[in-house]
Amino acid sequence: MATPTLSGRLHQAQPYALGLFRVVVGLLFLCHGAASLFGVLGGMNGTTVETGAWPGWYAAVIQLVAGALVLLGLGTRTAALLASGSMAYAYFSVHQPESLFPLQNGGEASAMFCWAFLLLVFTGPGALALDGLFGARGAEREGEGALEEKTAVTA
Repeated sequence: MATPTLSGRLHQAQPYALGLFRVVVGLLFLCHGAASLFGVLGGMNGTTVETGAWPGWYAAVIQLVAGALVLLGLGTRTAALLASGSMAYAYFSVHQPESLFPLQNGGEASAMFCWAFLLLVFTGPGALALDGLFGARGAEREGEGALEEKTAVTA
């Protein structure tokens, strides 16, 4: 039996690395939302965003909810698309008018979250996601249906 190459081992671990990436990014995003909405975790010096204030309160709700969904891997692609869009809006409406480059305008977090979530839109949730449980059931049902159709056609 041949010994797996490093590339082969990395390929096998890819879904788990992607799943860990999703969990960490989702948790960090959720923490931003919790800090803004509830004044916890040391964010905003214990203060909160005024309820209903545009755009801060809505952004914090998106951060909390989308972060939790991405963390759990539930509706990952949709939640990640919403989160990516909210961070693009934050970057271009809040940070970019100050200066073009993120290092100069304080928009590094917005830019990184935007691109991290956009990556999850295209890659999916990786391993250990609730999406996989529901997707696996759906795939099994589709497979059963396809098998029944194939059996009916050959009979």
